Amino acid sequence: MKLVTYRASVEAAAKLGVMDGDLVVDVAHLGTMMGEDLPDSMLALIDAGRPGLAMLKACLEGAEGDYATGVATDLANVTLLAPIPRPRKNIFGIGLNYVEHVAESAASLDTSKDLPKQPVIFSKPPTTVIGPGDAIEHNAKITQQLDWEVELAVIIGTTARRVSREAALNHVFGYSVMIDISARDNRRAGQWIFSKGQDTYAPFGPCIITADDMPDPQILDLWLTVNGVEKQRSNTRHMLFNVATLIADISSGITLEPGDIIASGTPEGVGAGRTPQEWLWPGDVVIATVEGIGTIRHPVINTTPD
Repeated sequence: MKLVTYRASVEAAAKLGVMDGDLVVDVAHLGTMMGEDLPDSMLALIDAGRPGLAMLKACLEGAEGDYATGVATDLANVTLLAPIPRPRKNIFGIGLNYVEHVAESAASLDTSKDLPKQPVIFSKPPTTVIGPGDAIEHNAKITQQLDWEVELAVIIGTTARRVSREAALNHVFGYSVMIDISARDNRRAGQWIFSKGQDTYAPFGPCIITADDMPDPQILDLWLTVNGVEKQRSNTRHMLFNVATLIADISSGITLEPGDIIASGTPEGVGAGRTPQEWLWPGDVVIATVEGIGTIRHPVINTTPD
């Protein structure tokens, strides 16, 4: 299933939806139609666990595409939000997780040229998250080196504490697309959170595809364009540490909880690694895609204070 958070109108409250072709089905209203109590938000559905997903599937199958008035809306007539508009905790970011990105970072960002022996972990606050179509903010008083990174996002479904690599994927709720926006000139004594944690620096969406529909997250093409020009293209099979390894490593010392998000790292082709270096500026448009999940598109706007 592809799950979304959306608004049916500008004034409407955010709703949990499930994609059915070109329709967005209101999950809570579907439950009412089918005589069941279904969650009305993504986090509530995640918290409902496998029984909640099973009930949602059963309701969809029972409806057979014949929805009562108001239950389903054309996708073109809704506004998609970030699948989890306000994560409960910081996003777990993974740095230097593709071989070629390690090399380009060493050449341009003073990181080690040696491949990491363990995942490199940083975080992005919940306030970084924006939904499909929302603007990435460029504050010229803070940065002159705004950069892009397309990533596979992993959403945790059940509590993971000291889990093995073999069992790790059992804890995944689903997958999505994220752009890790970075102000390269805002790293402080080797710490990345201000560089990567500013408002709007985690475009996220357009949906979450449930793990049962994505049994192997290590075979996915992912790519990114700026103003229609391709900058990044790779495949998740080139990760140094695959999704299962990342979950096992993080959970060895930090409990992963339902709704937690891991941004699993980016391939080569970032602006800092290009010759000459390239940066994002107001007026640019960034588009990122992960195969089988979807595409997000974001303009860059000027928010420099007077």
